[in-house]
Amino acid sequence: MKDLIRKWDQISLVKRILIGIIIGIILAITIPDAVKWITIFGSLFVGALKAVAPILVLFLVMSAISKHKSGQQTNMKSILGLYAIGTFLAGVTGVIASFLFPVSLTLTTGAEGVTPPSGIVEVLKSLLFNIVDNPVNALLNANYIGILTWAIVLGIALKHASDSTKDMLSNFSDAISQLVKWVISLAPLGIMGLVFDAIVTSGLSALLDYGKLLLVLLGCMFFVALVVNPIIVYMNTRKNPFPLVLQCLRESGITAFFTRSSAANIPVNMSLCEKLKLDKDTYSVSIPLGATINMAGAAVTISVLTLAAVHTLGIQVDFATAVILSVLSAISAAGASGVAGGSLLLIPLACSLFGIPNDIAMQVVGVGFIIGVLQDSCETALNSSSDVLFTATAEYAKNRKEGKGLVNKKTA
Repeated sequence: MKDLIRKWDQISLVKRILIGIIIGIILAITIPDAVKWITIFGSLFVGALKAVAPILVLFLVMSAISKHKSGQQTNMKSILGLYAIGTFLAGVTGVIASFLFPVSLTLTTGAEGVTPPSGIVEVLKSLLFNIVDNPVNALLNANYIGILTWAIVLGIALKHASDSTKDMLSNFSDAISQLVKWVISLAPLGIMGLVFDAIVTSGLSALLDYGKLLLVLLGCMFFVALVVNPIIVYMNTRKNPFPLVLQCLRESGITAFFTRSSAANIPVNMSLCEKLKLDKDTYSVSIPLGATINMAGAAVTISVLTLAAVHTLGIQVDFATAVILSVLSAISAAGASGVAGGSLLLIPLACSLFGIPNDIAMQVVGVGFIIGVLQDSCETALNSSSDVLFTATAEYAKNRKEGKGLVNKKTA
């Protein structure tokens, strides 16, 4: 048994996850009733990730800020710029694709019990109140904006603390990081349960009626992941972007696809950043922040589904309004919650730009929930993998500039 476990551990995590996916699919197709109990593995895995992520973020950021020395450079400005550019271009991609391949919907019901925000002011107001949330409440509700705020403030306050206090924070941070590694090692089992549950409960038959809409949505997301993002990476690093892009999709995107939660994928992204040997002071802040505001997939969902409603109602859209929709999609996406279906609640906000009544907009949200088994999974995979991608891009770009500067000095 020990030899078997050792051999299993020697297989790369991605290969183990793929094995889990294959087993989950086979069990769901062949003997779903006999092994229904394996769905608990998926629930336990996601629950464990969600449980450890808030504490991980709090201690990592506190420890990093408290030990940060004056004059020590981080890449947060560059990363925030990349987050903004990536999300905006994703919104533009969704708008262009919707004009090239217009989709009309057969409106449905099914979202009557959901209350969307009434406007962009409410979204921004919610973000501001999350910043000043009670720290205990922020931890309990996985409010990462609030957790980040308290971690940064406490980290600054502890900069003048004794070395023993800082060492204690660092020890807690390392211990929680080790817990994360233990949880992630169970990913193959957890994802097997998630795949089994998704196929048995949702199936794919309900998606056939919305095939064209799904093709536009998923096509946009794949285009952003494999064309737009690589261009952004190349423009900053001047190196072949695909090894990094594909590694982020493989090692972050796969788990995000099945957990369908950017927040739950924070520990996975932290582990990948450590594997890429990125600066811990930077990624300990940029990854949880990205899980909240870096939402390229959400921008695609908001723009495509909004324009589907527009085409269904026969509303004419001019160029200026399309640009405004791209900006609004990006801003709204940054306010989307990092949970399954979070972006769908912001569709009525974008629909209001075209004067579409709320009852019709909510029917579009209902369509979103129907196709959510694929749409939300791909959206989260794009969102979460981009967090690591842009964090790494900013650091590699900084290293390239510093290396070029060093060469110029030697030449001079």
